[in-house]
Formats: sequence, structure tokens, C-alpha cells
Amino acid sequence: MLSFSNFGSAKHPLVDLVQKAAEIVKRKAPGLVIEGEMQVETAVVPEVAGEHFPFSKIQGDANVLIFPDLQSGNIAYKLIQRLGGAEVFGPILTGMDKPVHVLHQASDENDIINITAIAVVDAQRQQSLEEQSIIEPSKLPVS
Repeated sequence: MLSFSNFGSAKHPLVDLVQKAAEIVKRKAPGLVIEGEMQVETAVVPEVAGEHFPFSKIQGDANVLIFPDLQSGNIAYKLIQRLGGAEVFGPILTGMDKPVHVLHQASDENDIINITAIAVVDAQRQQSLEEQSIIEPSKLPVS
């Protein structure tokens, strides 16, 4: 979980917030490898993590970056897209009762195709979950 601080190197209410969020995730999903709070360099640069934070389970090999808020995440993904030339997917909203997908005014053809593909997969998953909850156990085939 990203911050401007590494494992308590700074004292600030925003650092406390990220630390608490990391604790909640660790408690609710103990199987996940999650660390934080940490700076981007610690999360993605092996030399930084290894030299300064050898105790961390993440040694510069993070494959998911969790930003502390919507504003930070949005700025970062747009910088990566516009300056880094990366192809980005999203935004992808989770935690809603039904799938929700957003396109912004600067979306190009690839953005529309990508978000449509994500919407299709979400709809298929939702339909599958609804079908599973409709079938009564007594009507399931016996093997």
C-alpha cells in the first residue's frame, strides 16, 4: 500500500491511515501478500527494498499498487499512460451491487474496446452468480 513514507519513516495522519488500511487487509485476507505503507521505489525497485527493507515480503516485485486515495491513483495512472506510453485499462470500479464502468471524455477507440471487454466479463460473471443462486440444491444433478 503506497504512501510517501516507508514503514513508519514519517509521522503523519495520512501515514497512519495507510497503516490502518494495511492492517485491516491483513486481518481480513491473511493469505494476501500485502505490505505498507511504502513508497513506490520500495514497491517496485528490488535494490531499494533489499538494501533498506530486507524484512519486507515485497522486495521490489509488487504486482499490484494500492494508492492511498482516488486522486493519487488517478494522477499516477494518467502520468503512466501519457508520459510512459503504457496502455491502461480502467477505471475499474469494484464493490458495487452491479457492475459499473466509466469512460471519460478523452477515451479513444482502444479505451472503449477495453472497457467493453471488461464489462462483458463482469456481466458473464454476474449472470453465472445469479444462476448459481437460483438453482436449488435438490434440483442439482446427482453424480
